[in-house]
Amino acid sequence: MTLEDGVPLTSGHELEIIRVFDAPRDLVWRVWTEPQHLAHWWGPKGSTLPDWKADLRPGGRYRFTMRGADGAEHRNQGLYREVIPPERLVMEGRWIDEEGRGISPVMRTVVTLEERNGKTRLTLRGTGFESVSARDSHRGGWSGSFDRLDDYLATL
Repeated sequence: MTLEDGVPLTSGHELEIIRVFDAPRDLVWRVWTEPQHLAHWWGPKGSTLPDWKADLRPGGRYRFTMRGADGAEHRNQGLYREVIPPERLVMEGRWIDEEGRGISPVMRTVVTLEERNGKTRLTLRGTGFESVSARDSHRGGWSGSFDRLDDYLATL
């Protein structure tokens, strides 16, 4: 597996997070895919999403800047490999520097949404982390994002 420019995904150090949200699957899909919603929950507590551009289709590109609570900016860009509303999203991307050069391995994120009695079971699987500590850092980031997502869904 590779990102479009031929950079290989590294193997091992996989991540899986499962969360159940008290919201219908269609709504969870929208807050995952519509920029006006992403700014409300993307990133761990204290972070913001000042920039998000996406072409939500297989082969479409995305790019975002996340600003941490400490003010540091983290940039990511990649491709959508699969977009199957409202059940599956597959993205491949990597962290980049200010000039757009890759500074991490290519990582794959697979998000699946399952309807369960009016609630949504979200499963996130990530691969391609360069180390156990990188994987664990992403686990913390995603867990914080999902806490914010849960809070945001409660307002809709």
